[in-house]
Amino acid sequence: MKTNKITKSFDAVKMMRDSRNLISKETKDMNLEQLNNYIQEKLAKSNTPKIGSKKTSN
Repeated sequence: MKTNKITKSFDAVKMMRDSRNLISKETKDMNLEQLNNYIQEKLAKSNTPKIGSKKTSN
């Protein structure tokens, strides 16, 4: 049986691994308080709706 090779324009696994590696480097020597601040800063800058947050109508 012949298999067709598909070329991907976007590699989600590579993106996730790269993101994980970047976060690991940035947070490597942080204590818990610093890590919590890091997370809060990243969430504040994000335009993505937070899980569990309710939508507000404008």
